[in-house]
Amino acid sequence: MNLYNLKFRYSLIAFFSIILISCTSDYVDEPESEVLQMEDDDIPPITTIEFPDKEGLEVLAGEKVFDGFILVNDAAANRVYLMDKATTLIHEWNLNGKRLGNDAFLLDDGRLLAMLESETPLLTLGGFGGLISLIRKNGEVEWSYEYSNENHIAHHDAKMLPNGNILFLSWEKKSAEEANEIAFSPGTQIIYDAVLEINPTTNEIVWEWHMWDHLIQDLDDTKLNFGDVSLNPQLIDINYQEVTNPDGDVSHANGIDYDAENDLIYVSANFYSEIWVIDHSTTSEEAKSNSGGTFNKGGDLVYRFGNPSAYKNDVGLRLFDRNHHPNLLSGDKKGNILVYANGFEAEQSTAYELKTPETFELIPNSNNEPEIIWSFTDLELYSGRVSGVDILPNGNRLITEGDFGFWEVTEAGEIIWRYTEAGFFWRGYHFSKDSEAINRLQLEF
Repeated sequence: MNLYNLKFRYSLIAFFSIILISCTSDYVDEPESEVLQMEDDDIPPITTIEFPDKEGLEVLAGEKVFDGFILVNDAAANRVYLMDKATTLIHEWNLNGKRLGNDAFLLDDGRLLAMLESETPLLTLGGFGGLISLIRKNGEVEWSYEYSNENHIAHHDAKMLPNGNILFLSWEKKSAEEANEIAFSPGTQIIYDAVLEINPTTNEIVWEWHMWDHLIQDLDDTKLNFGDVSLNPQLIDINYQEVTNPDGDVSHANGIDYDAENDLIYVSANFYSEIWVIDHSTTSEEAKSNSGGTFNKGGDLVYRFGNPSAYKNDVGLRLFDRNHHPNLLSGDKKGNILVYANGFEAEQSTAYELKTPETFELIPNSNNEPEIIWSFTDLELYSGRVSGVDILPNGNRLITEGDFGFWEVTEAGEIIWRYTEAGFFWRGYHFSKDSEAINRLQLEF
C-alpha cells in the first residue's frame, strides 16, 4: 500500500471517530481517548522516502524500507560516499588521489577510518592497502600510517578499538626456505596473515598476532610443527588446501571485528572458509605461544567456525565456501554475528546470523559449529568476492552483493528494496539519520 492510500485510510478513521464521538457523547460517559483508540503496534510503519524512477532501483515494498543512509565503498570507482535509499548522494569524501585498499568506515566522531593503497607497494595481492588513514569530512588527512615493505603490507580491513588504538590486518611473507621448515607443501614462498594493533598517537605497534606461530601439518614428521590436525583444532593446518597461486597466499584474511566484552578478535579467513577467534587479552609474547591470556591459550585459536573440514573434523555442518564481513551485533542481538558466505563453488551466496557460544571451546571430533539464528539466500544473490551484511534498527538486513549492489530484506526474508549498478562494492554500512556519526558530520539532507 502506498503512502497516499495509507494517509487516506487514516483520514477516514479519524473522520468516523469524530462522528462516533459526537453520536455517543450524550449516552456514554467514557473518556474520549478510549474511542477507536489504535495501539502503536497496530499501525504499520510508514516511510516518507520518495523513490525516484531510476534505472537499477527496484522498490518492492517501499513502506517497509528503513529510512537511513548507506556508506558505500566502491573500489572500482575509488569512491566512498553516503547515499539514502532513494540513491541520492548525501556526502562524498575526497581521498586526495589515494586509492581504496577496500575498507572505509565512518566513526562516531565523524572521521573516516580508511585502508588506502600505498603509492609504492611491494606486495600487491587483491585487497592490498599499506596506508591506514583517519580522514575528516572535508578530506583533510588527520593521521596516516604506512605499513608496507617487501615483507609485509596492511590490507583489507581496520577496526577502531575503544581505547583509540587501531587493529588492522597484515600480510607477512616468508621465503621458500622458511616455508620448507613448516612443510608448506607447494615448496614456494608463503604469504600468511597477521593482526596488529597500532597506537595512532605514538605510531607504535603495541600488540601483534601472527598466524605463523600457530601452525600444524601432518605431512613431514621431521618438522617441529608436525602433529595430528584433527586432534588440535586450536592450530591451523598450513596444508588445508592446495595453494596454486604463485605468491603463496595461503589464508587471505579479509575482515576483522572486535568483541570488547570478551576482548576477542574475529578474523574472516577467506581461503579457509572460516571465522577465527583470537584472544586479544594476551601480551604480544603470549600471542606467540599456546598459553596466557584470559582463555589461557595464548595465540592459539579460541574458537573457529564455518568449515570443520579445515581442521579435519567430520562432525558439524559446513556453512561457508569463502566468506566476508564478520559483523558482531549488539543490543538484544548481542552474542550474535552476521557473516556473508560467498558460496564460491555453487555460485550461490547466503547471509547468515549465527549465535556465538557462551563458552568458547574447541573439542576434537565434535560439532563446534554455531547455531543458525537467521539466513537469507536467493537465486539472484551471488558474488564470489567481497560483500557483506548489516542489520537495521527495525530488524531488516542490508546486504552488499559485491559485484552488483545492495539489497534490503526483512527478517522474514522478504525482498523489499534493491539497487543494482556497475561497481565493485566492498561493503555497505548502515547509518541511521540521527546516529552520532551522522550528527557529527552536520550534513544537510
